[in-house]
Amino acid sequence: MRWLEDYQVGQIERFGAYQVTREEVLDFATRYDPQPFHLNDEAAAANPIFGRLAASGWHTCSMVMRMLVDHATEDGHFSLGSPGMDEIRWLKPVYPGDTLSVKSEVTDVRPSRSRPDIGSVYFTITAFNQHGEPVMRQKAANLQPRRPAQSQ
Repeated sequence: MRWLEDYQVGQIERFGAYQVTREEVLDFATRYDPQPFHLNDEAAAANPIFGRLAASGWHTCSMVMRMLVDHATEDGHFSLGSPGMDEIRWLKPVYPGDTLSVKSEVTDVRPSRSRPDIGSVYFTITAFNQHGEPVMRQKAANLQPRRPAQSQ
């Protein structure tokens, strides 16, 4: 378990190696974001932004979430959930064949005023492709338990 007190502003973690496949791009787009540049090679090639079949930004968020949860599972630092995100930016297209990784930076740590047993950790989370280019950035918060008071 990772407690609120275990997080420090400026703390950085890097992790993940998610392989983006054509099949997964098509499946996600078919189910959740059926825009032509996510589904069709010709439409994607004609799009001046993508130039070829590209993953949905929401798919990119989902792949990043998977890496975040896998990392938390490995290190045993689950959160109590999230009250939300303040910002998501898709900086560069994600293509089949890319390998994504994550950099997570703690930007603020705040104990709750109304719930002394929890607090919030604020992060800037950046996803990178295999060339080290940032492809997505989000600002998010997690709710974390506070370390229990030690009995005297």
